[in-house]
Amino acid sequence: MNEHQNISFSKRTQIILHWVEDAVLVGLLLLMIGMSVTQIFLRNLFEAGIVWSDVMVRILVLWVGLIGAMVASRQDNHITIDILDRYLPERGKVYANFVVKLFTALICTIAAYYSLLFVQMEFADGGMAFAQVPNWLCEAIIPFAFTVIALRYFLLSFINLKKIVESRS
Repeated sequence: MNEHQNISFSKRTQIILHWVEDAVLVGLLLLMIGMSVTQIFLRNLFEAGIVWSDVMVRILVLWVGLIGAMVASRQDNHITIDILDRYLPERGKVYANFVVKLFTALICTIAAYYSLLFVQMEFADGGMAFAQVPNWLCEAIIPFAFTVIALRYFLLSFINLKKIVESRS
């Protein structure tokens, strides 16, 4: 039996989703850099440029930032204030981590909900961002990213809850 047959379906799916997430992040970053460099050359060499390039780069910054946040959440690598970790005993750290991760998930859920309402309003408005790309499509990453981050932090909080239950037994 080879190594690939031992990996469960859920683990393989997770690996593929992480690869897709990484590929989209790298692709958008390369597109953003390529568009910026192209715009610089066009302006300096031909005294012209792509009219909607600056708007597109700003939107790509939003997308790269939020997908980067999704990647950070899957690895639990968000910026944290770890003063509690320095002074709490091990059991206290598990409780504190549960509360922090659950609170993070709840805040991200609220952000996802209100950003979804925002995107729905933009859809109803029908405005265009650049090159016939609607505003709502450019902003759709906001509720999506916050939903993914919320789900990941709910999962992390339940993993900490499991540790709490196991430590009691």
